[in-house]
Amino acid sequence: MEMYVTYLVPLAGLLALLYAFLRTRWISRQDPGTPEMQQIAAAIAEGARAFLRREYSVLSIFVIVVAVLLAIFNAQQPGSSWLIALSFVVGAVCSATAGFIGMTVATRANVRTTNAARTGLGPALNVAFSGGLVMGLSVVGLGLLGLSLLFLLYSEVLAWDYLKVINVISGFSLGASSIALFARVGGGIYTKAADVGADLAGKVYEGIPEDDPRNPATIADNVGDNVGDVAGMGADLFESYVGSIIGTIVLGAAFVPVFQQMDGVHPLAGVLLPMILAGVGIIVSIIGAFFVKVKEGGNPQKALNQGEFGAAFVMAVLAYFIIQWMLPDAWTAESPLIPFANYTATGVYWAVLIGLAAGVLIGLITEYYTSTHTKPTLIIARQSVTGAATNIIAGLSVGMLSTGLPAVVLALGIIGAYSAAGLYGIAIAALGMLSVTGIQLAVDAYGPISDNAGGIAEMAHLPPEVRERTDKLDAVGNTTAAIGKGFAIGSAALTALALFAAYMQQAHVPTIDVSQPNILAGVLLGAVLPFVFSALAMSAVGRAASDMIKEVGRQFREIPGLREGKARAEYARCVDISTKAAIREMILPGLLAVAAPVVVGLIDKNMLGGLLAGVTVSGVLLAIFQANAGGAWDNAKKRIEAGMEIDGVQYGKGSDAHKAAVVGDTVGDPLKDTSGPSLNILIKLIAVVSLVIAPLLA
Repeated sequence: MEMYVTYLVPLAGLLALLYAFLRTRWISRQDPGTPEMQQIAAAIAEGARAFLRREYSVLSIFVIVVAVLLAIFNAQQPGSSWLIALSFVVGAVCSATAGFIGMTVATRANVRTTNAARTGLGPALNVAFSGGLVMGLSVVGLGLLGLSLLFLLYSEVLAWDYLKVINVISGFSLGASSIALFARVGGGIYTKAADVGADLAGKVYEGIPEDDPRNPATIADNVGDNVGDVAGMGADLFESYVGSIIGTIVLGAAFVPVFQQMDGVHPLAGVLLPMILAGVGIIVSIIGAFFVKVKEGGNPQKALNQGEFGAAFVMAVLAYFIIQWMLPDAWTAESPLIPFANYTATGVYWAVLIGLAAGVLIGLITEYYTSTHTKPTLIIARQSVTGAATNIIAGLSVGMLSTGLPAVVLALGIIGAYSAAGLYGIAIAALGMLSVTGIQLAVDAYGPISDNAGGIAEMAHLPPEVRERTDKLDAVGNTTAAIGKGFAIGSAALTALALFAAYMQQAHVPTIDVSQPNILAGVLLGAVLPFVFSALAMSAVGRAASDMIKEVGRQFREIPGLREGKARAEYARCVDISTKAAIREMILPGLLAVAAPVVVGLIDKNMLGGLLAGVTVSGVLLAIFQANAGGAWDNAKKRIEAGMEIDGVQYGKGSDAHKAAVVGDTVGDPLKDTSGPSLNILIKLIAVVSLVIAPLLA
């Protein structure tokens, strides 16, 4: 295998960005609908842009300060360089850019999805999915392009040895993780403050329908879908994607001395393999997108599954040939830091398959616990008849129970991947799970675009059949979002383990012995971090939502004719409340994630290993619980809204059961869209910070 393959990797990133550009142009050429629809969409787009401008202006200060500190502390390190600051800045800029592109295109696609729904379900799905695909391809394109260009700069232009390249390039993952955490927390606080405020103020207190233009919080709610569920989720999976590649690169470096002695094998084959697999995954994601089609009256869920699972199957086949081509049939690499001796190319391939299978299984399990058509949401809906308290008890029960099977899948996946190829197998399994991130994120980002489309249809007073079509897309979008969150959590667990193993290698920590008091103390501190982090995020949503409810009530009291629909609500005031709350409240959770591993690492590098173990286990289970409980509450509410018979009595919108379900959904909203998804990033960011400071601790 020749070095030229490394030049093909950035070309795959460019291909993703080129196809995203072509889909963006196609979306822009679609009809945006009536002047009223365009006016509503413009208000949503302006609110989303205003939030990102303010968020990025605050984050730019953080990026500059951290870059300076990285440059100072690494300038004199023999195995590192001040250029780690460049890697950090490039990672941060690529992550922010991916979020900005995805959000911008989503705000174009939402109104065009609404207009397409005036003619049929198929055209509406096509526009919404195309908007999501731009997000997905921007993430994988910018991630792989930035990472591969830095790799070429350090290894080819500056001609550094591979260990120095790997140390310095880890800064890219730190930049991506930092932006991802702030984007997820800030976007999550924004969207849930608006959503909870709009739901409670509108449906419960004022008795008006969802997305009613009389509700002052509706525009803020629609803006939140874009900054939280599109830009935030994009940053989340960008960081997982990059983290899994870098974790595998670090562990692959252990094979270099062995491969140097073997004829016909590139010394950096284990390092280059993850980038090659990621590049092929981009092409497979683009191919999979062509299979997402639905006819009028068809099932959008089936169309999306066809593209997503089809891409995973094609990737599973191609991965075999890539691995057989790049790696030797068998080799031995004994090291006290990587306690696994006999490797085979077939074993590495099995690890990829295990990762793909685990991702699909966790997605299907999540779908079962959160879908509108399954038993768990029916149980919650039935419990809503007796009030909000029993609804909440049922939702908590479903959320807790839903952690069981994913934990078993992850445990079996970890054991299987390790048995196949050691710690390198666990890292490559995480990459296998994320190899088709392009289409996975497209399916995920499609949901909030459809949700926005339904809101625009309601606010623009379009015929009922338009809202019915957008609601059908949105109901599927809720399930795909839940599957996406399950997928993100599963990949976070494996990625964090890969980064954990990479930290142990870089910091020269051979084992983590939990019988040692300092390490057990680290495990305990790590386990409590997700709880403290979640509390900070949820209390922020509660405070902001309270302000939102008060503002909505004030407008109904003080604006003459608003309740009758004769006056226009002051949407900008609600947008401003969410924006200020998100920017103010995202700082403390973000600093907690960055500071904790640094402080503990300076005390004892082994104790930091314990902290990584604790935060990974606790964070993964708490994230699954929160995401699934929130998704189940949401879809239980939707089951009642669609009309359902319980014990011979018909329940629907406006019934007491519906009001109880709205309360449950309101409790679940910050769980599934703020604190839960943010935990994915918390566990990876702590692992990445640990990896970056590992050479200083060694």
